[in-house]
Amino acid sequence: MLLILTVIVSACGGNSGGNSGESSGSNDSGGKSVKITFLNSKSEIQQQLADAAKQFTAANPGIEVEVITTSQSQSPVEKATSLYSAGTPATLAMLDAGDIAKFKDKAADLSSEKWVKDLAQPNELDGKTIAFPFAIEGYGFIYNKAVVDKAAGGKFDPATVNSTSSLEDLFKKIETSGSAPLIIGSMDWSLGNHFLALTYAAQPEGDVNKYLESLKSGEAKLADNAAFKGLMDTFDVMKKYNKGKNDPMAVTYEQSSAAVAKGEAAITFNGNWLITEMQKSNPTGEFGFIPVPVSNNASDKANTSLAIGATKQVFIDKEKSSEQQQAAAKKFLDWLVYDQAGQDFLVNKANVIPAFKNITLQPTNSLAKAIVEYNNAGKSIPFAGNDVPGDHWKVLGASMQKYLVDKSDRAALAAEVEDYWKNVK
Repeated sequence: MLLILTVIVSACGGNSGGNSGESSGSNDSGGKSVKITFLNSKSEIQQQLADAAKQFTAANPGIEVEVITTSQSQSPVEKATSLYSAGTPATLAMLDAGDIAKFKDKAADLSSEKWVKDLAQPNELDGKTIAFPFAIEGYGFIYNKAVVDKAAGGKFDPATVNSTSSLEDLFKKIETSGSAPLIIGSMDWSLGNHFLALTYAAQPEGDVNKYLESLKSGEAKLADNAAFKGLMDTFDVMKKYNKGKNDPMAVTYEQSSAAVAKGEAAITFNGNWLITEMQKSNPTGEFGFIPVPVSNNASDKANTSLAIGATKQVFIDKEKSSEQQQAAAKKFLDWLVYDQAGQDFLVNKANVIPAFKNITLQPTNSLAKAIVEYNNAGKSIPFAGNDVPGDHWKVLGASMQKYLVDKSDRAALAAEVEDYWKNVK
């Protein structure tokens, strides 16, 4: 009996799994079931991603995928760092593109994966592919077509807005038609990593990193920069016509989305990811994009272009994740690219534009279609938020919020931006 008991205890305790997430079971990965975690930093698709994980598990019974998310007060890089500090990193971590380099020593080399050959554009760091581009995204002014068409007295052509003054003319027409021209969301990530980052993307030479290096060295003077001054001229016009100007910081992501979706406001500043939230208020609504002007010169490329890029990137942890977990994670990424259900999740459920040539599904929502049209027409500038540090949105997003509520002037904002970059290591 003692011998039998010893054998039973040994069998039960021989593979506790620890942080590996592995347990006994039966599948195609050596007879063990595997649990992997996916850190999701696109909160608007949390439910869709959780549903996709269940679909994947149903097709791959030996692999369980748990989706975890970041809180509104925590950036993706902070969440990933805290998980590593706790010794429990996510198997798959979705971060902003600019933060992948911080984890390059912890990321598995994915260069030999099948999907690398199907990338629309190379996605390398130091000559290796260590991250999976989850989506192509873009942003600018999102407008409700029905509301703006009414104000324009016919079908509105977004190309007619190619300067700050023509943008204000449109705001006046919308106001005259009886609608609020604009509502500004107060989110720090939107104001910091998207709106302010247009300054970096709109530099004449078009080299974002070169300009950021000049900010780090103290050579660049933001207060004298034409793109910054023009962009803030546009922001001043936005503040003037803001539906929420009596209490700007009270306007949330959800409120700005619903206002435009319902036609309570004609325009807001955001990206194509907003469509998931907008469809909650108006499932059949048609929306479009207007580029954000950075000058009164109609020939400036930035005035007729959207910021577009491969934004969210996913890396696989190799530091704490077992070989079985890494293999399961790779299988999940393959499922997204090559399985019909995975492709359907990306394009139709998550409403993202895939970064892979083999995916022929075309986006059906109006915002994604507009991004594709601008991109195919060559009307794009860099998604500069991909090139900034993980705390940029918090620090300089707060600076933009102060400017939004008139607690700071343009000189103070410029000084805070310059000080931030001088202290970036």
